[in-house]
Amino acid sequence: MRSVLVLVLCAVLLGGSGTAAGQGPPPTIAIIIDDLGLNRGAGERLLAMDQPLTLAFLPHRPYTREQATAAAANGKQVLLHAPMANEARIGLGPGGLAADMSRKQVHTTLKRALASVPGATGVNNHMGSLLTQVRKPMDWVMEAIAGRNLLFIDSRTTSATVAEDRALSQDVPAMSRDVFLDNRRDTASIHEQFRLLLKKARDNGTAIAIGHPYEETLDYLEAVLPELDRHGYAIATVSTVWSMRHDNQPVFPSLPNPRLVQQQD
Repeated sequence: MRSVLVLVLCAVLLGGSGTAAGQGPPPTIAIIIDDLGLNRGAGERLLAMDQPLTLAFLPHRPYTREQATAAAANGKQVLLHAPMANEARIGLGPGGLAADMSRKQVHTTLKRALASVPGATGVNNHMGSLLTQVRKPMDWVMEAIAGRNLLFIDSRTTSATVAEDRALSQDVPAMSRDVFLDNRRDTASIHEQFRLLLKKARDNGTAIAIGHPYEETLDYLEAVLPELDRHGYAIATVSTVWSMRHDNQPVFPSLPNPRLVQQQD
C-alpha cells in the first residue's frame, strides 16, 4: 500500500514542481488533523511523524491532555477543536457550543475547553455548520479568544460561514481552510484532494488542508510527507502560514518564535 502511494505522489509532484532556488520560499502547505483526543493509536501515529503538523484536539476527551502536551513538545502546533452547533443536529459532546447559549455560557464553555487542551495556540471549529453562520454567537466566540494570543482557523463547514470575518473584526488573527483531504475515506479521493492542495500552494504560495485521523489518511500522510521537500514543497504549521501571508510578521510578536517550519533532510 505505502510503496504504491509513494510512487503515485512522486508522479504528481514531478508533474508540478515547486519554486526554483532563489525565487522565494517554496510552495508551503499546512495540514490540520481534526478530531484528536479520542483514539490513542491515531494520536501516537501523528506524534511520530517528523513534520510540523497542526493537531486539533477535542476538549475534555480521554487522550486530549496527554497527547496535546506531547504534541506541543514535539514541534507540532496544537489547536482546540471546538464543537459547534450544526444543521444536522449531531451531538456536540463535552465542551460544545450550542446555538441557544448565552454570551456568558459561550465564554465559560470556551474558556474551560481551552483549559483542557494544554499548549493550544489556536482554535478551529468542529462541525459548526449552524453556529458559524450566526453573527452574534460568533462574536461571543471571538470575544473569548481575543487578547489570549490565539489564532482562529475557520474549517468552513458551510459556505455561509461568517467566522473568519467575525474574528478579523475583533483583531483575532484568522484564516480559512482551503481543502478537505478526506471527506471521502478512500485513497484515490484523498490523493486527488492532496493534488488540489499542492496546486493551490503553487498558485498562491501557501494552502491549508484539514484531514481526520482515519487509517486511510494516516497511511497516505506517512507515505507522502517525507517526499515533499525533494520535490520543492515545504510543510509548516498554520501559524507559519499566517506569517507567510502577512509579510513574515509573527502572529503574536510578544511570544517566542518556535521552530514552526520544517523541510526534510
